[in-house]
Amino acid sequence: MLTTGDTRMRPDGRENNQLRPLSFERDFTDMADGSVLVKFGRTHVLCTASIDEDVPRWMRNSGKGWVTAEYNMLPGSSPERIRRRTSGRDQEIQRLIGRSLRAVCDMTLLGERSITVDCDVLQADGGTRTASICGGFVALHDAITRLGLQTHPLTESCAAISVGIIDDECRLDLPYIEDSTAEVDMNVVMTGSGGMIEVQGTAEGKVFSRDQLNELLDLASGGIAEITAAQMAAVATPPAERPARG
Repeated sequence: MLTTGDTRMRPDGRENNQLRPLSFERDFTDMADGSVLVKFGRTHVLCTASIDEDVPRWMRNSGKGWVTAEYNMLPGSSPERIRRRTSGRDQEIQRLIGRSLRAVCDMTLLGERSITVDCDVLQADGGTRTASICGGFVALHDAITRLGLQTHPLTESCAAISVGIIDDECRLDLPYIEDSTAEVDMNVVMTGSGGMIEVQGTAEGKVFSRDQLNELLDLASGGIAEITAAQMAAVATPPAERPARG
């Protein structure tokens, strides 16, 4: 049971356990093997998945494939122009995305091929890394489906969401205005069946209790269940066939 206490109105009017408006637009681009535009409120991320019929040199002759990710915020994605570069923050986020997607992919079934999931933030309003994981899964799913393998290498879905404590209240899916002032900021990545992949949580000047941690995880679990349902609805029909490449 989540405690709300003296609940204050959130800036966008949501309840503390309510996600921002969420959508997945598949095949947003035509060239990538899989693509999706994912939106969490005003956070918009284009996720594309590209297949390479090879693996990194250190994996050759292993019989296994590889999934990796790249992440960037585009120059016009925030009020102040973002420079075209890969920062330390970007590297940390893309490693998180890659780890999350590999956790639900059977690399042996994938075979000796690599898939790169590119996550380009078109508009940032908090939660870009978690949106990238959610959209990245859908793009990866469609790219692999188009391979026509006998058994799909994705063993289950994965999704992520941010939670935090603001004004002593636990809240789900933080936009920037809340994320930037949160007393506690946490990102949670889970499988569709409820298994934990990664939990990143930090107190920003004010410690939090074990009870609050449990409440944050409960909030995240509920939010991820909703996201998972939206992902499964998005991929319920197979992606459209693509013409053969010349």
